[in-house]
Amino acid sequence: MVMSETVNPHLIEQWAKQSSSLVVLPEKLMQSLSSLSSPAWMGAVFELPRPAALNPNQPSVVLDRLQDPGNAGSILRSAAAFGFKQLITTPGSVAMWSGKVVRAAMGAHFSVNLFELVEVATLANLGLPILITSSHQGSHLHDMGRQQPLPMPCMWVFGHEGQGVDPLWIPLAQQHVRIAQPGGEESLNVAAAAAICLHASATQVKR
Repeated sequence: MVMSETVNPHLIEQWAKQSSSLVVLPEKLMQSLSSLSSPAWMGAVFELPRPAALNPNQPSVVLDRLQDPGNAGSILRSAAAFGFKQLITTPGSVAMWSGKVVRAAMGAHFSVNLFELVEVATLANLGLPILITSSHQGSHLHDMGRQQPLPMPCMWVFGHEGQGVDPLWIPLAQQHVRIAQPGGEESLNVAAAAAICLHASATQVKR
């Protein structure tokens, strides 16, 4: 753990008891280590969690070639909030441990099992029901909830911000889902769409 010399000495002493090692740095050096305009006063180095293997019985979220770190972090946070404990990315997706993704996820990295750069064929072999989203085709999410329960556990797939999901997913999907947009917009931000879909899955299980 590293801390700025500007921190109250009492706090430094408290954190020192909870860390295997602690280094106090001059303020200017601490600021130079950060990419933020308002740097934090503390930081830490830790080993990244390494889950053992993909779980075919775990509700899952797939980010398919997602590019924006803010979107990725937001979806990760929603996945954790709505009980999807397995998040997977396909090749071409943003790095999930990049600084911007970590900040957007607000700690959710430690609430889910992360698997990065997994091929579509590997995910299809898990056997989970696959749900993919589209702005222009498929059943409306609110109708699906009324007519029949969404499958659970399942695998929600959210695609590239501009291109959508890879065509490889199309024949694999059990359900194609779209979200009603009575306001007339062409599409929703992928992170907003993911939050709506994951909430629908999480709440319908409790009915």
